[in-house]
Amino acid sequence: MAMMTASSPDAVRPPRVLVGNVCVDSFTLAGAVAWVMTVLGRRQRPPMLIMGPNAQLIQLAEKHAGFAAALHAADLCVADGISVVWAARLLGGRMPERVTGGDLMIALCAACAAQGRNVFFLGGLPGAAAAAAANLQRRYVELKIAGCYCPPLGFDEDPGELSLIRRMIAQAHPDLLCVAFGAPRQELWMLEHCPSLPIGAAISVGAALDTCAGLRRRAPRWTHRLGLEWLYRLIREPRRLWRRYLLGNPRFAAIVLIQFWKQRIASRTRPPVPA
Repeated sequence: MAMMTASSPDAVRPPRVLVGNVCVDSFTLAGAVAWVMTVLGRRQRPPMLIMGPNAQLIQLAEKHAGFAAALHAADLCVADGISVVWAARLLGGRMPERVTGGDLMIALCAACAAQGRNVFFLGGLPGAAAAAAANLQRRYVELKIAGCYCPPLGFDEDPGELSLIRRMIAQAHPDLLCVAFGAPRQELWMLEHCPSLPIGAAISVGAALDTCAGLRRRAPRWTHRLGLEWLYRLIREPRRLWRRYLLGNPRFAAIVLIQFWKQRIASRTRPPVPA
């Protein structure tokens, strides 16, 4: 079912669609970039939080209250998964296309380069942040790099490391912070730390820094178009991903079908509108 949100004073946004208990924005990639850059231009505080729920994350939000709170706090939630797009359409929403966190990050970097804004890359595999920044700067020569840092494993339980990360970001004062800690760690970190940091916006990007750095291979584009990216990834990493896809996909389908059925029942029992 489509959900309208209160109009923003900064930019016009399309309706949101409730999938499970997560509201997903009905943006195209170009529309999302335009909206973010418009809001950034108003220097809104607190900073924007941008996240990208996929089927796995919508399942997680059903049983993890803290993670659900992180997604609910996001100013922008794009459909980072073709199954989320299909689910939103089944539920009556107008979801135009899939918008992955990686694609949105790259497009925002291009827009930041055009507007003279700076970007900070945080997380990923060792060396990924710096290598991704270098590759993106070669692609967009005007892109300003505010900083790069890959914290060590276990950083989220180390107060000294958390304090160091905050100091680095505060000193850099980036317009855009790209956070690549993996879900749900990155979203939970963003919810806890970003509102008090001097940044314009933060986006969760998962493995996008690793792929931009050339440390991971992204699924071919044709798998994205056919909705088979999950199968490609499962074939490449079966031991790590079999539970996520072979058990998770049916669970996500159940969440959506139950929601669809409840909508149908509600529409049949709703009293008619007086003429």
